[in-house]
Amino acid sequence: MRIEANWLQHARRVASPNFNERPDDEISALVLHSISLPPGQFGGEAIEKLFTNSLDLSAHSYFANLKGLKVSAHLLIRRDGELVQFVPFDKRAWHAGRSCWQDGQRQRRGLNDFSIGIELEGDEIHPYMERQYRNLAQVINALMSAYPALTQARITSHARIAPLRKSDPGPAFDWQYLQRCL
Repeated sequence: MRIEANWLQHARRVASPNFNERPDDEISALVLHSISLPPGQFGGEAIEKLFTNSLDLSAHSYFANLKGLKVSAHLLIRRDGELVQFVPFDKRAWHAGRSCWQDGQRQRRGLNDFSIGIELEGDEIHPYMERQYRNLAQVINALMSAYPALTQARITSHARIAPLRKSDPGPAFDWQYLQRCL
């Protein structure tokens, strides 16, 4: 996999309006997330619609909880392994929210400023798919080649940076297997 002009060449592009400039042009962390819309259901267009502010809130009762939410991620890896990129990697996607990171001896807030957000289509209950792990590992290797400040030690989860409000990608995600894939 290759990254050119901050876009993953193997990903389908779906432009999200939910991004802005990074304050310091720093890319030094990677945050893994999980998402399914509605919760526990996979496939369909709801994730893409959410990230592009075009989700029909009347399509499912759960969607009413998302009213006014403006979020995005840099990349989505679907259950079948498809890669969908919403925001170029050099821009600040809105994926981490209120967050905190222990970066060596200092604590940093606001991971959107310096991280790349990758959503895995899944939840905290169902095992992730082999194709997702393989594609995630390839993406991570491409990101580490393109952005030298990214290392395996700088890969974290939404649960670790926002532990009081988030738990994804959850216990169904196999961190040891990801390490073997890398």
